[in-house]
Amino acid sequence: MTDTATDTATEQSPAEQSPAELLARFRSRREESVVQPKGSLALVATQWVDSEQTIYGVPGVWAPRAKGESGLTVKAAASDNIVVDGVLVDGEAVVRGKDDASPSEITFSDTVSGFVIAGDDGVYALRVWDANSEGIREFGGIDAYPYNPDWVITAAFTEHPEGTTMGFEHLKDNGKTKEQVIPGEITFTKDGVDYNLAAFKSGRALQLVFADTTNGVDTYSVGRFLFVAPAPDGTILLDFNLAVLPPCAFSYSFNCPMPPKQNRFAVAVEAGEKNVLKKDGPLLHE
Repeated sequence: MTDTATDTATEQSPAEQSPAELLARFRSRREESVVQPKGSLALVATQWVDSEQTIYGVPGVWAPRAKGESGLTVKAAASDNIVVDGVLVDGEAVVRGKDDASPSEITFSDTVSGFVIAGDDGVYALRVWDANSEGIREFGGIDAYPYNPDWVITAAFTEHPEGTTMGFEHLKDNGKTKEQVIPGEITFTKDGVDYNLAAFKSGRALQLVFADTTNGVDTYSVGRFLFVAPAPDGTILLDFNLAVLPPCAFSYSFNCPMPPKQNRFAVAVEAGEKNVLKKDGPLLHE
């Protein structure tokens, strides 16, 4: 008699998993997310449109709409195969921006798509995504530190008056800053050093943009992100094992915020993601 029964492993609930196991799951999902059709590796162009112009890599003639109107217009022939909101463009069409209640979706081919984003100055940009981009084809993985309990910190969160802002420099803005709402300050002491960090709102979470002495040596040169949320009791958990690379580490078409002075650690934060790697091992981006 042949025994055909097999043992089936019962999947552990998150509460039963170790921090290292939970981190491995988080990192697996991160690698899956960046290769999606609109994942970070799929972005191949971001072009700001302040006058009638063509855009590299895609057909059509693109132009701003009237002041106060969201998005861009595009002129194209049917043979250009531009589809906006499910309709083939043959003449002129309106492409509403992501700041509109009903933003437009653009399709250029089976793998290439796009949408329009709004800038702080009223100018709009076309973002182009390619599900078969060079970055996706070359992607080998995200290098990261092993789980490090020394960089799991319970900090204090003190709210600022509503509307408090701070200027953040962005990678491509030549030193100019953009004001971001700073809901509060994050304070803690580690190894005898007092820290007072600034994080801006990102949806329902806070986004901490930080740098440390590993940047440009073991980790991406620009810095890293950590998404956190204050607890009702006034504490905030900073688990730097969940620190992620900014989108600009995956595509030069992103314009990432830079770490402000108080978020620049004078020590090595040896936790979290390090660099994006190609299949054959070297860095995808410096």
